[in-house]
Amino acid sequence: MIQTVGSHLRRGSGLEGLGAAKSYRLGVCVWGQMVLLAGSSASSLAVGLHVPAVPRSSLLGLASVFSNRTSRKSASRTDSDNMADGEGYRNPTEVQMSQLVLPCHTNQRGELSVGQLLKWIDATACLSAERHAGCPCVTASMDDIYFEHTISVGQVVNIKAKVNRAFNSSMEVGIQVASEDLCSEKQWCVCKALATFVAHKELSKVKLKPTMPRTEEEKTEHSVAAERRRMRLVYADTIKDLLANCVIQDDLESRDCSHMVPAEKTRVESVELVLPPHANHQGNTFGGQIMAWMENVATIAASRLCRAHPTLKAIEMFHFRGPSQVGDRLVLKAIVNNAFKHSMEVGVCVEAYRQEAETHRRHINSAFMTFVVLGADDQPQMLPWIRPQPGDGERRYREASARKKIRLDRQVEARKYIVSCKQAEMPLSVPWDPSNQVRPSALCGQPSDLLEPPNPPFLEEPKGDRILCLKTGLVCLSYNNVSSLKMLVAKDNWVLSSESNQVRLYTLEEDKFLSFHMEMLVHVDTAQAFLLLSDLRRRPEWDKHCRSVELVQQVDEDDAIYHVISPALGGDPKPQDFIILASRRKPCDIGEPYVIALRSVTLPTHRESPEYRRGETVCSGFCFWREGDQLTKVSYYNQATPGVLKYVTTNVTGLSSEFYTTFKACEQFLLDNRNDLAPSLQTL
Repeated sequence: MIQTVGSHLRRGSGLEGLGAAKSYRLGVCVWGQMVLLAGSSASSLAVGLHVPAVPRSSLLGLASVFSNRTSRKSASRTDSDNMADGEGYRNPTEVQMSQLVLPCHTNQRGELSVGQLLKWIDATACLSAERHAGCPCVTASMDDIYFEHTISVGQVVNIKAKVNRAFNSSMEVGIQVASEDLCSEKQWCVCKALATFVAHKELSKVKLKPTMPRTEEEKTEHSVAAERRRMRLVYADTIKDLLANCVIQDDLESRDCSHMVPAEKTRVESVELVLPPHANHQGNTFGGQIMAWMENVATIAASRLCRAHPTLKAIEMFHFRGPSQVGDRLVLKAIVNNAFKHSMEVGVCVEAYRQEAETHRRHINSAFMTFVVLGADDQPQMLPWIRPQPGDGERRYREASARKKIRLDRQVEARKYIVSCKQAEMPLSVPWDPSNQVRPSALCGQPSDLLEPPNPPFLEEPKGDRILCLKTGLVCLSYNNVSSLKMLVAKDNWVLSSESNQVRLYTLEEDKFLSFHMEMLVHVDTAQAFLLLSDLRRRPEWDKHCRSVELVQQVDEDDAIYHVISPALGGDPKPQDFIILASRRKPCDIGEPYVIALRSVTLPTHRESPEYRRGETVCSGFCFWREGDQLTKVSYYNQATPGVLKYVTTNVTGLSSEFYTTFKACEQFLLDNRNDLAPSLQTL
């Protein structure tokens, strides 16, 4: 068995990917000098070892191998660090709230009003933010929320909030909401949310102290929070660009107008006077109170369409554009933008003014809410068509269709990802759809949400609507690409398996995956190393297992799609090809790495060809840490499936020869070209 491994490694290819149908491949060196494992119907990007698939029980064999390796953690770790991994540790910013649902908190169905829940969520998150900031904080935004369960009267709502990361004057707060039945002792998740708060002190922003993540979960959230913040900052421009460059065809003219409900019939306008009970200790209106008022008018608008009691299933990002104070009048407007087969979108906006004589109103907030009507069997019911008003009504109608398509694509992409993680025979690459151009808010909860997002029943295809987007932008695949790599990097149980010529090989075994990590120190400027390796077209200069790389599409400044071809393996007459999304990120704070994340995607313009054998990779990439002047730690990571684990456990160190050769070639490439990009470094 070892002879088979060694012989294949000597002639193996090294693109990071996954194995062929009914077989698995373990490869070396390519795509960052890392061993890769196969676990899908397509052939591996990093292929060197060709073996039959083995059962998941092979995972058990890793314990004896890894138990003798040196842990990456220092043996001199302090007692406080040990406590961080145990039950005795509690995040200093964590705040918990428990509320008993009383009849006064419920709607006409005897279920907790979403507006009331939003007030509790906002209050809990605000207390967590103020605990970290040490001063008053205001709600800046609340990311998309998907409600998985309703809460009945007599049950308990448990809300937990903690600061994931602090930036300059803003911070991201993660919120978990669960309900508890006191009689049966059952508990279930209701929703997860992310809120952004801004610290204010004497009418000015303050500089926040950084958070200090200690557990693996906190480190993961801290790292991914930077990527989520990036997506929020570009969200408005991205959705505007998407809608401006979409041609939406619908069948409005062919529909039976006699069965349509005019959108104007659903319009609602309501005014609220902000009183002291509605405000916080600074005199500003509670963000949760404003969200509750918005939910109220949106529910009325939805009811006017369906003539029933609708259920709120999702909210698309509250964004507070300015504060309101005690004494302000808030005008809340809502209208049904579009109705699909089983769901409808309601748009809500809030304007504020101080005195009745004022003609100028300040735009405070806006959001889009998705409702369904549940029958006696708790299944969504059919909804009537909506007839939009000419002009702005038709614009809102088409924008709602675009947002619907985006939500569907996010769900499809997430489902493909979780299926590929669970079933080795499923392809791991996901479609690169130009309509996937906004942040993946369905994936913005705790780490498990990145693998198992909610799957609401109302996300069906729009009736009669077809969206053709003409321009690509920042996509949710890019977010998943970078976030998956950051989550892998944040793992704290990497094990040192071997070291040769100042190149270290680490391994990590977790449930369904065996991951590899190689690192070395290179005497090159960090930004320069990042630029050199982020252009995959230069990969053949140092990686002999990479025959050619073609730039298919420069998506934006930080994302590009490449078509990669590697030589044929062993007795296989066909070379391999791969469609790779490369997403690069510069550091957000001092001490953070530059990142290049790689994953497979599918393109309609580059379908599988008989000339090549298509390979795939699920999570891999580079990280670059600045260790000093002209000194960089270069690390490569790759997450692999369990197809060949029992072969790896026999002799992990025996895989090193081809590994290190390619990784050292990468080092020499960086040294030889370290002066090539001096002008470009000014932009980093």
